[in-house]
Amino acid sequence: QVQLVESGGGLVQAGGSLRLSCAASGRTFSNYAVGWFRQAPGKERQCVIAINWTGTQTYVADSEKGRFTISRDNAKNTVYLEMNSLRPEDTAVYYCAAKFAVGGSTLYTSSNNYGCWGQGTQVTVSS
Repeated sequence: QVQLVESGGGLVQAGGSLRLSCAASGRTFSNYAVGWFRQAPGKERQCVIAINWTGTQTYVADSEKGRFTISRDNAKNTVYLEMNSLRPEDTAVYYCAAKFAVGGSTLYTSSNNYGCWGQGTQVTVSS
């Protein structure tokens, strides 16, 4: 298992940008597929973006297309979530999650797919 730590959350005005980081330790992070999820109060945790272990495929939820991008720097054991044109409805706790995935190219978008989770970082977008 890898241990994950998110950072980069905070308060931003609508239209602004944030970059979240997910730093991993404990295993070879390049062997893991990674997803970013968010959970707003009273709502289910949902996948906003994901990347496969090779970094060759990504998934972006429809409402985030054109605004959110994901990238990974395996040398730094870090995955990034770049968020632009933020909206108040993006306000949530953002979690990164990882799944050992060597040998497959699958993108994982369900929280049930992932066994490793970070503690989350709060993103608040003011109107």
